[in-house]
Amino acid sequence: MDNMDTSFKEGTADAGLLKRTQSAGVTERVRQHLWRIWIGDVSVGTLLQTEDLREYTQFGQTVSNSTTFWLEEQQKVLYVGARDVIYALNTNNINDQSMKMIRWEALPAKTKDCLNKHRQGFENCHNYIRFLRRFNGTHLYACGTYAFLPHCAYVDIKRFTLSAPFEGKDSCPYDPTVGYTGLVADNKIYTATLYGFHGGQADIIKSFDGRSLKMVDSVILKAPNFVDSMLVRESVESSEGDDDKIYIFFTEKLGDENAFNGKPLVSLVARVCKSDEGGNRTLQKKWTSFLKARIVCSIPEYDFNFNILRSVFVFNQKPWQNTIIYGVFGSQWQNIQISAVCQYTIADIRKAFEGPYKEVQESARWWARYNGAVPTPRPGSCITDAFKKEGIKTSRDLPDNVLEFVKEHTLMDEEVRPVGSRPLVTKKLVNYTKMVVDTVTALDDKQYSVMFIGTADGWIHKVVHIGAIAHAIEEMQVYKEPQPVESLVLVGDQLQRTLIVGAQSGVIQVAVSSCHKYRSCLDCIMGRDPYCAWDGENCQEVQLQKDRTGLIQDIVNGNKGCLKSKADVLIKTVPKDVDLFLPCPLGSNTAAVLWTFGGKELPGGSEPRYQQDGKLLVVRQVQAGDAGSYHCHARENGLVYPVASYDVRVGQGWMSTIREIIYLFLIAALGVATVVLSILCIYLCCSSARRGKRRMHLSGASGMELQNVAGSTAGKCEEGRYSGERFLKIIPGEGATAGNHLSSTAAMVDLLPPPPPPPPPLPLAPDPATAGATPNGLAGLPHVLRKMNGNSYVLLRQAGDVDTISSHYHSFTEELSKMLEKRKHAQLVDKLDESSV
Repeated sequence: MDNMDTSFKEGTADAGLLKRTQSAGVTERVRQHLWRIWIGDVSVGTLLQTEDLREYTQFGQTVSNSTTFWLEEQQKVLYVGARDVIYALNTNNINDQSMKMIRWEALPAKTKDCLNKHRQGFENCHNYIRFLRRFNGTHLYACGTYAFLPHCAYVDIKRFTLSAPFEGKDSCPYDPTVGYTGLVADNKIYTATLYGFHGGQADIIKSFDGRSLKMVDSVILKAPNFVDSMLVRESVESSEGDDDKIYIFFTEKLGDENAFNGKPLVSLVARVCKSDEGGNRTLQKKWTSFLKARIVCSIPEYDFNFNILRSVFVFNQKPWQNTIIYGVFGSQWQNIQISAVCQYTIADIRKAFEGPYKEVQESARWWARYNGAVPTPRPGSCITDAFKKEGIKTSRDLPDNVLEFVKEHTLMDEEVRPVGSRPLVTKKLVNYTKMVVDTVTALDDKQYSVMFIGTADGWIHKVVHIGAIAHAIEEMQVYKEPQPVESLVLVGDQLQRTLIVGAQSGVIQVAVSSCHKYRSCLDCIMGRDPYCAWDGENCQEVQLQKDRTGLIQDIVNGNKGCLKSKADVLIKTVPKDVDLFLPCPLGSNTAAVLWTFGGKELPGGSEPRYQQDGKLLVVRQVQAGDAGSYHCHARENGLVYPVASYDVRVGQGWMSTIREIIYLFLIAALGVATVVLSILCIYLCCSSARRGKRRMHLSGASGMELQNVAGSTAGKCEEGRYSGERFLKIIPGEGATAGNHLSSTAAMVDLLPPPPPPPPPLPLAPDPATAGATPNGLAGLPHVLRKMNGNSYVLLRQAGDVDTISSHYHSFTEELSKMLEKRKHAQLVDKLDESSV
């Protein structure tokens, strides 16, 4: 292993991890060995989304901070302490109608006072239930932060009602975010947390009979984070009449950098005796049995320590000597996501507390092993039959020299090391938070421990402990929104085993197994799930099968029991000069992919066109020689089995054909566009040529030509001449004479829009006597000029005496020009007027 390459590839997750370790202040030796830890990193077999989980149930009530669980297994009731509320849920179905609820909110005055002391909008000014345990046969004991003024109360189990709350400053933390643990033993309450409004006082307190027992003032815990506690009934069947013990697990920050090889954070386990009552003169109302020892989770050969304890699960077994403790650990470098699970025995913990003590060397100011004389009876011990024979019946009878010694020597020299001296599970790129352990009897009649480990992003890792190894079965997404899993409990019997999960957003209940996800015999067997077995057609839950004779299961090796299988052949036809992608749909994330083509393993080093990207095979720029059979195999647990087969056929190059089709299409489109534009241009030209000219047919023989000489639609008048484009020609014919009325032929004019009918024509031969009486003063002029639409004039020219008309035409043209000049400054009349000539 020392000869392995310790370099990190650029662009990989490990390379990013190396950069983060450099910024985190990790030593060079640790950085060079970090990647080696990944060799023991557990790989998750199967990923399951929320929709893939069996019996997935979300608690229907709106609940926040559901982080305190207390299970009454015989009554099948789970008590949940959340924000401002306590629930009693049916473990068979958390949404059952039998659900009960107690609303417990802080008084408005207390909430207002909390907000004034902190700030408006401070979310923690609620009553967060942090303590919920069975107190006696009829009541639970509950405590909450109560808007930074802790209160406690008793809960009547039968009626599920709350007694009158009372202050509980020594039983619950003020701040809901600090570490806390507590338990009840024989009507005595043991709690450990940071007390006080500002959380500056750390203590382990025993409350009983209206009194309390605390730590000695000389023993100061520095920034502790209390994780969990447990009661071990060591007095049961004890040959020496020993007492029960309370064990408290926590993490502490060391003030002396030289202590424990310079590690600034350490995980510890403290021990006190249940019957401790304090001393008589020395250590009055103080612990006489408080001792602590370091608990270690590390990889010795790499000198790497997981020194932050996050949670503890106690697996109680009878007798108590078989009790197993699981610890979930993380690294002290917060920007490095790496977690581990270590396993301990109660015997190893007892051994540490029975060993030598440590003391502070004043000259060097660091902890060292104490080699001096130890007084009797042994300091920190519980009262036994041997003590009672010497007249020491309680802790009040202990000699002063024993109590003085325990004040100065609270730390043990020996460390509590894990089983096998190394982690049971290590996992990179994840932060573990909580865990529970179930024991399952497999088809081989052996019991296997199955661990359910919660993560900081709302997932559950399911890991089975097989001998000295751990195999990750699956990873289940419990919460769609990433959030830390803060509570876990296993409920139900072997026939209906479920897992209840608590987090900030609510409570979830899921089945412990999802055997239906395995579609083949190999998937079911190699999953190595003690809950699942193959019946010949499907993967079934073992506990639900009454007849187990035909079931197949291999937990130890995960490679026996299934016949050889063949993968279906898929035909893929691809053209030349394109990239070919062949997927390998593995059902397990722990299997390795093996691709073959023509009996040779791919990708080959001599042919760079073949590349493997995870489970995908990529063939670059396919050629005719790449046609053939491709096979994907999975290699797992010493077994190689087929997963997918492809018959690849390479066709002629079609890229050029597509290009030609595109070119032809573009040419055709341009031709159509050209034709359309040509037609449009011809139409516009014809329309413009006809614009302003219209013809009309008269039934008479005479023809007339109309000229628009004024108005908005008139042509330009330039140097006394009129544009020829503005004449409307009337084709002469036989019919009415020049004296006919113009209105008789106006209906035949093809004009858009048609003008209104013109007024009757004036007489062609004016009366000289009345010439001077004409309205416009144009005496003697022929009435050939008519006003049209109030602002235009029309000159009528008849086919008759050309000379007469011509003379009249030029004479009235000059007069008309003068008249129009005057009318520039005059307002046009709205109605037709015979005088406008």
